[in-house]
Amino acid sequence: MAKRILVVEDNDLNRKLFCDVLRAKGYEVLGCADGNAVIESARRFRPDLAIMDIQLPHVSGLDLIAQMKADGELSAVPVLAVTAYAGTGDEDRIRAAGAEDYLAKPVSIGPFSAKVIALIGE
Repeated sequence: MAKRILVVEDNDLNRKLFCDVLRAKGYEVLGCADGNAVIESARRFRPDLAIMDIQLPHVSGLDLIAQMKADGELSAVPVLAVTAYAGTGDEDRIRAAGAEDYLAKPVSIGPFSAKVIALIGE
């Protein structure tokens, strides 16, 4: 059975790119553009990994990571944060929210794929 990956990204082009790359590698993927729907979508989809944009409209990716980590059904799901924020202290804040790893945008496919494989255990 294919591993499942939830991709939370409000930018249509980025979300499509991440989803297409992951599907091409054999993963089952659910893209989610609406930050307000992430927790419920994650509960239904039961992902093995979440890829989380940090800057989302209406809700912070940091808050969503913290909500996932506080949720009994989702707390064990590893999170790869992907963000344009790459300033001093940003990675520390992202990891403090509960993300297991972090990539700064723009994302290159090689490092992106390597981090996904490392987090999903394949």
